[in-house]
Amino acid sequence: MSDPFTELPAPPYYAVIFSSQRTGQDDAGYGEAAERMVELAAQQPGYLGVESTRGADGFGITVSYWADEASIVAWKRNLEHAATRERGRKHWYGRYELRVAKVERAYGWARGPQDE
Repeated sequence: MSDPFTELPAPPYYAVIFSSQRTGQDDAGYGEAAERMVELAAQQPGYLGVESTRGADGFGITVSYWADEASIVAWKRNLEHAATRERGRKHWYGRYELRVAKVERAYGWARGPQDE
C-alpha cells in the first residue's frame, strides 16, 4: 500500500476540502473518473498533492493542495473537470461541500522503530 500522506512544501499553500456523500445508487464509472481527476489535477500548474478517504457509509473527504488561489481557479475551469463535476451531481453524490483554506502552518509526527 502506498503512503496516503502527501509530501508538501513549507506553508503557505492552499487546501481545497471536498466533503461528499455518495448516493450508492449509480456507481458506473465512478472509480475511473476519480482516478482520472487525480491524474488530471496532477498535470495542472500549482498542484501540490492530494489526500482522500471514504467510509463504508459513502461519506468521503478529499483534500487537494495548491500553491495559490489562481491554480485553484484554473483547476475549477478545466473543461474535463467541469464535465466530471456535473456527472457527479447527476449520478454519484447526494450532497457535497467544498471549502478553500489557506494553510499558514503545518506539522506532523510519525511513529519510528524506536517508538515501538
